[in-house]
Amino acid sequence: MRIAFLMAPEGVEQVELTDPWQAVTGAGHEPVLVSTRPGHIQAFHHLDKADTFPVDTVVSQVEAEDFDGLVLPGGVANPDFLRMDERAVSFVRDVVRRGRPVAAVCHGPWTLVEADVVRGRTLTSWPSLRTDIRNAGGTWVDEQVRIDQGPNKLITSRRPDDLKAFDEAILTEFAA
Repeated sequence: MRIAFLMAPEGVEQVELTDPWQAVTGAGHEPVLVSTRPGHIQAFHHLDKADTFPVDTVVSQVEAEDFDGLVLPGGVANPDFLRMDERAVSFVRDVVRRGRPVAAVCHGPWTLVEADVVRGRTLTSWPSLRTDIRNAGGTWVDEQVRIDQGPNKLITSRRPDDLKAFDEAILTEFAA
């Protein structure tokens, strides 16, 4: 399986990228780092700069049909930058419309809100997104991991402490 990891050039919470990436790789799948610009992305440990990671391709050069699933890591800045990029938002919307599973952790669901794909769905996130999700027509729950079966599987999680459960859920749901 080819799994897109969509990120802005900076602001991703490093562990929310590396943990699911390692899980996907360990299961024999192919993770692909997709960004809005070529080069490298700058990850963070909360507010402090962490490592950089090479971009495999840019969102303007890919199609939803190129991937079997999508992961949206969080970090406060990452999804905020993504939701301001129409190509990134369009890509997310297209992945959902094609019925591919989508996984988002922490602030990652902000991009789902911007893509207008949470209406009628139940998801979790970092608590500060609760109102945004509700205003977008979704139902917010405070759970370690939430899997909404809707027209596509939507796997969401709250924070880095939930990554073990999130990783297990994405591997199970992506393989189903």
